[in-house]
Formats: sequence, C-alpha cells, structure tokens
Amino acid sequence: MARISSAMIDRSVEFLLLTGSVLDQRRMAHFTGEGEAAGVVAALAAHRTADGGYAYALEPDVKGPAAQPLSVMAALEILDQVGEVGRDERLLGWLAARSAPDGGVPDLLASIEAYPRPPWVAAPAQDRGGLLTTARIAGLLHRHGVADAWLAGADRFCRAAIDALEATHPYEVFSVVAYLDHVPDRDWAAAAAARIGAIVRETGLVLLDPADRGQASPPGYAEDEHHLACDFAPNPRSLAAGWFTDAEIGAALDHRAGEQAADGGWPIHYRRWSPAIEQQARPGFTLAALRVLRAWDS
Repeated sequence: MARISSAMIDRSVEFLLLTGSVLDQRRMAHFTGEGEAAGVVAALAAHRTADGGYAYALEPDVKGPAAQPLSVMAALEILDQVGEVGRDERLLGWLAARSAPDGGVPDLLASIEAYPRPPWVAAPAQDRGGLLTTARIAGLLHRHGVADAWLAGADRFCRAAIDALEATHPYEVFSVVAYLDHVPDRDWAAAAAARIGAIVRETGLVLLDPADRGQASPPGYAEDEHHLACDFAPNPRSLAAGWFTDAEIGAALDHRAGEQAADGGWPIHYRRWSPAIEQQARPGFTLAALRVLRAWDS
C-alpha cells in the first residue's frame, strides 16, 4: 500500500519553500527530481570549515563555527543521499587528527562549550571515541567504498564497542544500524544486528504500537519522544527490518505518514531548548520522513 502521494510531496515542498534554508530547499529539489546533486553539494559547502570539517548549525543543535563530529556525520548523510560521498582527504585528515587512541572520534569536541548549545549537552571525555558518530561515519564510508587508515581504526573501535554493547539508546542504535548495514564482514554484522535488535525490543527503545501513549520514553529523552520501527529500519534492505513484523512496520509507517501537519511539514519530538530550533529542525525531519516513506513504498 502506497503511503506517500504526490499531494503529500507537494505540501512538503511548499513547507520547505516557506521555512527551509538554501540547503534544505536544494535537498528537497533533489528529492523531487527537480534539482541536481551539484546544487546540494554547493549549498553544503557553505558549512565547510577551513580545517576540513563542517559546522555553522548544519546539525541544528550544534551551533558556532567550530567543526564537530556530529556535523561531519550530518554532512556525510546528506552527501550519501545525493550519491556524492567520495574520498575526501581533508575530511579524513580531520577525523584522524581528532580520533582518540581507541580509533573512534568523540561525539562532540570540547570546542562545543564555547557556543550556544542545549543546556544538557557537554563535551564527553576526549580520550575515547563515541559510537553514535563513529559508527555512522564509518558505515557511510564503507557504503561508498572509501578505504583509509582512519577507517581501519574506526572499524576496530566500532566492532569492539558493538560487541560490548549491553545498554544503549535510540540515536546510538540508528548509527550502529548504519554501520552494520554496510560493514564488509556480513556474517558478523548479521549476528551483531540480531543481538542489538533483541536489546531494542526487550528494553522498550521502540514504540511498537504508535497508539500506545503510555509507554515511557527512553531515559534522557523528551516525555513524548518515542521512536518507531521505521526509525530503526529506514528501508526494507536494512538488517534492522528483520527486527519487526510486517504489521509492526506497517503501523509505524501509517503513523509516520499521518504525522504530516497542516502546513505540510513533520513535527519534531525531541526537547526544544531555543525558540528557533523547531523552525530550523523541521525541514530536516520532513525530508527524513519522506525518504523513509518512499523507501518502504519502493
């Protein structure tokens, strides 16, 4: 059953034209087939920093001119969506220079504390990597066949961290899935995915019935911040798709399609710390919702 329609997309385009940045609008144009990848790449370049990273609120919660691993992760996701991930020596050098001894990069660098940020955000210990950023960055590089010494170290970090994982949270799992979906060792990835999927279900990280508003959100998340099966499995080819029944995926997709607001955009559910965050973040959430619905309709 198709859950995404031309009328739904038209309403989203209007929303992005009203609220989106240049990059948001370029991404939407590429999604609809009206724009080329080159336009997205050109708009993304405005977020590039002199040291080879990315900054300038590319990730809405990460402000300021100092490049951050979370912003690099966001940049690679966008490049992946338009098929433009390649070998970027400056970016690989940036990652290598900021990696911890274990091979991973911290999710945030200490420079985050010099700029506006959510009050609950602080730089983690800088002597160890973060799975949230390292896994997704590494997974995207693997997807596009990029080989590098930094990636070899990141693989060692990710494999050890995933094998040791006993407790986690949704955003970390999303990145772990992105890694497992593309890492070359498919037997290990399948076994790891099965174990992580069991953790997700057994610890209530996924809201299997979107109509059940009584389930508690994961610790540290907003009161009504729940994640659906299609958030963990953004397309039917993902290993995470095997964590859920057809009925569970169908309920999640129906709910996500029904979340489109009257203005054509999708809502955000995470904690807001500035009046500007909702407008800055909703275009990206809208594009993400459309991409998931299209992937599962294909």
